Amino acid sequence: MSKNVLNIALLTPTNISYSETFIQAHKKLLNGKVYHYYGSIENQHLDGYGQLRGHDEIKHRLRRLIKRESHTRFLERFIEESFRDKKIDVVLAEYGDTAIPYLPVLKRLNLPLIVHFHGYDASIHKMFELTNNYKEIFEYASYVVVVSTKMRKDIIKIGCPEKKLIYNVYGPRDEFLKVTPRFSKKQFMAAGRFVDKKAPYYLILAFKEVVKEFPRAKLIIAGDGNLFQTCKNLIKFFGLENNISLPGVISSEDLRDYFTESIAFVQHSITAEHGDSEGTPLTILEASAAGLPVIATRHAGIPDVIIDQKTGLLSAEHDVASMAGNMLKILNEESAARELGAAGKINISDNFTLAHHIGRLDELFDEAIESKPLS
Repeated sequence: MSKNVLNIALLTPTNISYSETFIQAHKKLLNGKVYHYYGSIENQHLDGYGQLRGHDEIKHRLRRLIKRESHTRFLERFIEESFRDKKIDVVLAEYGDTAIPYLPVLKRLNLPLIVHFHGYDASIHKMFELTNNYKEIFEYASYVVVVSTKMRKDIIKIGCPEKKLIYNVYGPRDEFLKVTPRFSKKQFMAAGRFVDKKAPYYLILAFKEVVKEFPRAKLIIAGDGNLFQTCKNLIKFFGLENNISLPGVISSEDLRDYFTESIAFVQHSITAEHGDSEGTPLTILEASAAGLPVIATRHAGIPDVIIDQKTGLLSAEHDVASMAGNMLKILNEESAARELGAAGKINISDNFTLAHHIGRLDELFDEAIESKPLS
């Protein structure tokens, strides 16, 4: 925990979506007063306050005319004034590219910066067009937080000094560690956005093979996204409406209920064609914390938290046959499912708790402030 109660500016590209529960945890649990800034520089908001530009805009426009400021400098003044008003001590930027437009303001105010990479910002091909901007961020930031060992290697390749890199995987809330699965149904659970890197259609293709041997088996895929209708069509095409259900976005409480009655958690993550990949998926951590075996792919940070053959079963990306085989193994060997799940709960409890993740961030804030150069 931080030694000081700080005023923290939390920067996000948009208002927090339902899937960004790790950012919600940062907002609620960091040791300090968290001010959540979101949106573009042109349309910057402070949560609970509104659009920054909507306050005293006439005054700033007059100043811009008198001083002949650029439009960018005009927009930066709203942020700068808000940071001064809230007496911000340290800044946490969620996603690497989020920090880039704030850098001039941070330099003028001599504010310590911690950049938290999560997934697409360290992998998607177009992000590497920002390499020069990233190098400026790496030079200025006190620390750069990554959530997988693969991400750490990728960030080093584009110029981040190793001494600034901090590996700090987020963890599940304690409520998931309290779940006791009953393994009462031949049911698999999946949850996440219906997007390319989650490849939910591969789950459907794998489960189609499972149903041939276990015609009453069930698969729940919770979430929403641009591939939702595609997956719904696939289910109908294969005649799997009685086996696969798509409940849409569900609450954390409902997710824990599904974990209680399911036999395993499944996710077939891949690297999308444009480079987008996971960081370390939080739902995988939550499922393992709940005591379910995790059937997934060797993708991004998944092998960092799921130990193949010990806490789950991993296959290669795009290998539908192996994933189907792993699902069949769990159905045929309930004792193995229970052993994998129990080992997973211990692994998460010992190594990947939310308390550890938040505590490490609090420590980094203190270290960043202590090492801040004098103005």
